[in-house]
Amino acid sequence: MLSIDRDKCTGCNICAKVCPFGAIVVINEKAQVQDTCTLCGACVTSCPVGALSIERRQISQDELDAFSGVFIWGECEQKAETLTPKKVVKELLSQGRLLADKLHQDLTVITLGDYRLTGLDSLFAHGADRVIRCKHEFLGHYEPDSFTLVISAIIAKHMPAVFLFGATPAGRELAPRIAARLRLGLTADCTGLDIDENGQLVQTRPAFGGNIMASIVSPFTRPQMATVRPNVFPLAQPNKPRKRKIQDFQISLSKTAIRTKVVATHRLEPDGEASIEEADVIVSVGRGCQNKENLRLIRDLAMALGGVVAGSRAIVELDWLPHTKQVGQSGLTVAPQLYIAIGISGAIQHLVGISSAKTIIAINNDPDAPIFKVADLGIVGNALEILPVFIKELENRSSAQE
Repeated sequence: MLSIDRDKCTGCNICAKVCPFGAIVVINEKAQVQDTCTLCGACVTSCPVGALSIERRQISQDELDAFSGVFIWGECEQKAETLTPKKVVKELLSQGRLLADKLHQDLTVITLGDYRLTGLDSLFAHGADRVIRCKHEFLGHYEPDSFTLVISAIIAKHMPAVFLFGATPAGRELAPRIAARLRLGLTADCTGLDIDENGQLVQTRPAFGGNIMASIVSPFTRPQMATVRPNVFPLAQPNKPRKRKIQDFQISLSKTAIRTKVVATHRLEPDGEASIEEADVIVSVGRGCQNKENLRLIRDLAMALGGVVAGSRAIVELDWLPHTKQVGQSGLTVAPQLYIAIGISGAIQHLVGISSAKTIIAINNDPDAPIFKVADLGIVGNALEILPVFIKELENRSSAQE
């Protein structure tokens, strides 16, 4: 329940302004709670004098059973003049559909944006039963305060049993905020999700540096929340769309509740270059590169194959490549058609990031390098001697085809 310490309350009206449901009013310079309160917690974090608090107790099994449905945050990205769902949302829909069917419950996507929000019909083709759409002028760019407030309010009202986020930079920031506000369990960077015989969400993730896989459940809180790395689940082919059901969620947002704003955006990848999460061909380099000047060979090979350059953690820590190009457990998970690993030994943390690659070619001068255990084709030798020959052969074949 929401409690108000009347001795501390100054009647500043901030809580009333940030409440998305208009559930707080100030009468005689003291805040009062109305029956429409959903315990979303927006007022508690906004009160400057700490006069509001929510007592959250362990709920009973009957109360747990009242939560129903699998929800997914439909994170959107700006493309041209529109906001459209990211690829990871459709990956989550593929797995979310399996979870919802096991629970015999609906699969819902929550989308937040402004007037540019579009592309929602594709979500139904990938398995969604319903889309909850929240449009507001303050939701045009991702911002943690407003997005936390809105999604917490939706959870409080619709009471989902499972809530999934993509483990993107925004998802990794947003999910813990919501979990902390609503006092929920959260498992980060999952690589597997399933439903056990008791209807619990089993969340699997690497632990102890990727050396073991841990299976985690959240038996005492709802919704059960998890973030999932992009490219972990395969993207299912779209099928005949389910009945289109878009439900608008009306909410009141105040600038008072939003402490930051986006003043500018800068694209890290060069124009026209795909991110490594979306690339079909990746040429990735490790310590075998030896020095930064040798990256020229890596770029030449990537260009000849129509791919992009990536690297292991060691190369990124040397500041030879930006963090957006890092593959592995502490970087990004990729799923290219072709992954060429050059001078990469193949530590378990790196292998986690390439588990979804279709074909792996490894070049390394150590015949016992772990990377060869997962490679479809292995070449033992000095990469700096092999690459010029490789590039020359590709150029000759390209010239012959012209």
